[in-house]
Amino acid sequence: MDRIDALRAWLQGRLETAFTLSEPIGDASSRRYFRVAPAGGGSYVAMDAPPERCDPAPFLRVAALLAPAVRVPAVLAHDAQQGFLLLEDVGETDLQTALAGLDEEAATALYRRAIDALVALQAGVDAAALPDYDAATMADDLERFAEWYADRHLGKPLAGEDRAVWERCRALLVLRAQAQGKVAIHFDYHSRNLTVPAEGGRLGVLDFQDARRGPIGYDLASLLKDMYVSWPEAFRLELAIRYWEAARRAGLPVPAAFDQFYAEFEWMGVFRQIRTLGTFARLVHRDGKPRYLDDMPVALAYLRETCARYAELHPLYKLLNRLHEVQVQVGYTF
Repeated sequence: MDRIDALRAWLQGRLETAFTLSEPIGDASSRRYFRVAPAGGGSYVAMDAPPERCDPAPFLRVAALLAPAVRVPAVLAHDAQQGFLLLEDVGETDLQTALAGLDEEAATALYRRAIDALVALQAGVDAAALPDYDAATMADDLERFAEWYADRHLGKPLAGEDRAVWERCRALLVLRAQAQGKVAIHFDYHSRNLTVPAEGGRLGVLDFQDARRGPIGYDLASLLKDMYVSWPEAFRLELAIRYWEAARRAGLPVPAAFDQFYAEFEWMGVFRQIRTLGTFARLVHRDGKPRYLDDMPVALAYLRETCARYAELHPLYKLLNRLHEVQVQVGYTF
């Protein structure tokens, strides 16, 4: 019996009614999700997490931690031995889809809901109960940029002075990230992992099993410098102000001065984009998922925008230019 047949049999024993199973939805690495539609109406989501490749225990543990603070799918049934879960369906429309075609005024209402959920997560989840995103792990995550993006994707291994520049920049990014206030972070808080329920109310939060204790700016950078939805900087700035004000009211560890907070947010964006470029390159070249090629230019645009602005990031800006053979014809902006 293959896994789909086994999943169908397991679901039949729990639903006790006829149902249809969709094609896989989303792209969650070794996990697969299916929408389940019972004959009598309604909708559920089934997770297939092969135990030999994807332990469902972190999902179950983090779901229980997050549930009092944000709207995560309720776990209705699970079988750890087979790696099957039956989940509440918290919405078929993700935020990326909901934002399509909206102007900035209409989009603001959706982003305010996403910011409300983020503040609730950071203020309401005990970060000490999550794994720590420590400096060594951060450095390893950033190293994917050198290994998978520069070397494997661009065919330009970092060596000599370029390698030295990269190592200094990597260390600086880790240092700045570790200096930020620590909270519970979702670790992938972007438009494809948030759902907009048809009935309104709180957004659904998905793909949270990698949550950890980390820098407060990480999730906001993931949301506002999203690789899948791109907005002008002025719009992002207004949303960052909204978040900062809400975070201060909630007693979260953000700087008292907005300009300092915004600089920390920008640095966290650079960290996130460097890490993501390495991850996307690995998905393309190791995992055979070429669709992530289309998302790389957005990350690069964010990187160039921010690295050109901060003097400490100019070496990284110049390294990016050398890797992409970009000749800059104008001076830096400050």
